[in-house]
Amino acid sequence: MAKSGSTFLALLTGAAIGAGLGMLYAPESGEETRRKLGENARKTQDDLNKRYRETSSNLSQKAKKAKSDFEQRLDETLSSASYKADEILSSLESKLDELKRQNAKFQKDRKGGGDDKANIEESVASKGDKNTGNAAV
Repeated sequence: MAKSGSTFLALLTGAAIGAGLGMLYAPESGEETRRKLGENARKTQDDLNKRYRETSSNLSQKAKKAKSDFEQRLDETLSSASYKADEILSSLESKLDELKRQNAKFQKDRKGGGDDKANIEESVASKGDKNTGNAAV
């Protein structure tokens, strides 16, 4: 956009200089030449002002659209992140509940089981008897 604006400005400047030189060398009176130069200057100024307004308006519209697009993408990203955070929290809460259940069972087994070492040995012995086919008496 900036390159085309510079090219247009250079073209317009060249045209104005060419028109001015052409009028200066034209076989007309000084008064008529000055009048034409003044008209040309006004037309050029009007063209430049029109281009400035159009460019300013276009840039303003593009900036508003870019801002709107950015806000929309930001909202979508935040919504997605919030959803993912909710999923993570839900997963962590269920794992915490499972750990609490396991801990409660462990505490219950520990308190109600008596001597842990004896329970372990008894469990190992009963598994060994099952494997050999001997019944413990």
